[in-house]
Amino acid sequence: MIVFHLTSVPAGRRFDSRVTPADERVSGVRARLPPLRAHSAAKLSKMQANALRRRDRARQTGVQSAAFPGLNPCAVSADNLVELRDVEFRYDERPVLTGINMAIGRGKVVAIMGLSGSGKTTILRLIGGQLSSNKGSVSVDGQLIRALSHRELYALRRRMGMLFQFGALFTDYSVFDNVAFPLREHTRLPEPLVRDLVLMKLNAVGLRGAADLKPEALSGGMARRVALARAIALDPMLIMYDEPFTGLDPISTGVIANLIRRLNDALGATSIIVTHDVEESFRIVDYVYFVSAGVIVAEGTPASLRASNEPFVHQFVHGDTDGPVPFHYPAPAYARDLGLEHHA
Repeated sequence: MIVFHLTSVPAGRRFDSRVTPADERVSGVRARLPPLRAHSAAKLSKMQANALRRRDRARQTGVQSAAFPGLNPCAVSADNLVELRDVEFRYDERPVLTGINMAIGRGKVVAIMGLSGSGKTTILRLIGGQLSSNKGSVSVDGQLIRALSHRELYALRRRMGMLFQFGALFTDYSVFDNVAFPLREHTRLPEPLVRDLVLMKLNAVGLRGAADLKPEALSGGMARRVALARAIALDPMLIMYDEPFTGLDPISTGVIANLIRRLNDALGATSIIVTHDVEESFRIVDYVYFVSAGVIVAEGTPASLRASNEPFVHQFVHGDTDGPVPFHYPAPAYARDLGLEHHA
């Protein structure tokens, strides 16, 4: 789960996600940047070595775009809102990401997919500036994240929207006040204008009539839509989604997917979706990155990845039971466990 330390939780209010109350005010935004720790060098794990080999095979088979600009260090392209170049990240001795290169174009909807624990959410944390890479560079709108001061980082974060897993609404706030929160926290707009903007955002997600309800009265899909309205309250240039389809029924999943695409295009924004949902994601995204063991093993358009014969991509996209990700957890021979193995 991602936690951006952007705002403090109002006194007496309870938040159903792990948000740490901030202790300083920077450029009008209450926020606290968690301290970074030094990390020592670590060797690639066996899983990462296998992932690197899968990536190389994918490139040879043409899954990865030959025009991908992130493979060769160069100046940040004006066409890309987000760029990651040769990014490595470790938690202490444990490598999490290795050699990550991404170029996310302005106005695009891009998915980051892969198995649980492969480093997808860590990539969002690096883009948001909550974490800092051990090696390589992360830039957003032409600004190198690690070079920004606190003031500059929080100013940049105000131009980002975040849809947390399961919505993360303030449980004691109404729907209206949840959506109004970023407007009241980050701007000095008069309350009548705040009201008009909130109703506009709620209308965009089809929930203007639910403005006075509390989160406990909402279905899972409705709560996710309220969270989306809150994420776009400040008309962000970048919207990040952490597992937006998790726990939703098929109808709600389709509604959220359509809103992601429609709102991205209407706002002229750029969207990054971390998800496991192949069908809905492939229907709305422009480009996909597959991450395995902290390495990008394949990338391309949904159509090219559906047609890919690369074993890991084929297994993930088509939901095959067995493949590079085995069905059976490593174990001794079954006959041996049953005592049926004959010993000479």
